[in-house]
Amino acid sequence: MAKLKVTQIRSTIDRKEPQKRTIKALGLGRIRKSVVHNDTPQILGMIKAVAHLITVEKID
Repeated sequence: MAKLKVTQIRSTIDRKEPQKRTIKALGLGRIRKSVVHNDTPQILGMIKAVAHLITVEKID
């Protein structure tokens, strides 16, 4: 299964509460923190919801 490296690039200050909870659910919480997740539909949905706050890279 493919892996995705997700990195937070923007702050959650002044963002709506659902976006803050999505960032926490992804395991992020501060700028330049990175986590690796499996490429699943659930993770892709969370990434789409906060795409303006993060960057995503595929890992082989």
